[in-house]
Amino acid sequence: MTARIGVVTFPGSLDDKDALRAVRIAGAEPVSLWHRDTSLHQVDAIVLPGGFSYGDYLRCGAIARFSPVMQTILEQARAGMPVLGICNGFQVLCESHLLPGALTRNDHMHFVCRDQKLRVENADTAWTVDYSAGQEITVPLKNGEGGYVADERTLDELEAEGRVVFRYLDGNPNGSRRDIAGITNAAGNVVGLMPHPEHAVESLTGPTTEGLGFFTSAITTLKKMVHA
Repeated sequence: MTARIGVVTFPGSLDDKDALRAVRIAGAEPVSLWHRDTSLHQVDAIVLPGGFSYGDYLRCGAIARFSPVMQTILEQARAGMPVLGICNGFQVLCESHLLPGALTRNDHMHFVCRDQKLRVENADTAWTVDYSAGQEITVPLKNGEGGYVADERTLDELEAEGRVVFRYLDGNPNGSRRDIAGITNAAGNVVGLMPHPEHAVESLTGPTTEGLGFFTSAITTLKKMVHA
């Protein structure tokens, strides 16, 4: 059975089509979901894409968390469904309290857009099992409010529990605490990161194809869940 991975479109989403394409290239069935949906239409996993949901008014992701679709996603994520938040999607996950901490204005107060090298710190999550711990990958990064912050106790817990999934290499692009580029929840099914793996899935348009592993990892995870 082909895995069905849903991608949510909020008003202001920018990278939903790219995420749907990445899902298809990885070998899963992409399913478009609308922010007003209360049903997830029998998808097996969810991607919250990058962009500027609701114009980034109030705070990035703060309004999107109240979308009807998010209530269902919250319930399913807590039940174990794999959920990936990319850039604005990461912000939505933090605002929804599926992940701790928050994303704030880049410390240099400028939008950053560049190919970014990352180190995979945790290859045991639903979205990273096709990578190896310590592996270095390059994917695009583009954000104005990408600085990951949390109190010292939370940061220490993330480090101690192995929940830092990705770390920035070759310079911190936005002031994220401890060079954190992405984190996971305790169960490992919910992952959020600021860089954009969906822009690095084919050589024609990306700096590498090293982002494809996110989406193939979800397929690998879902197959294991079926046979568990």
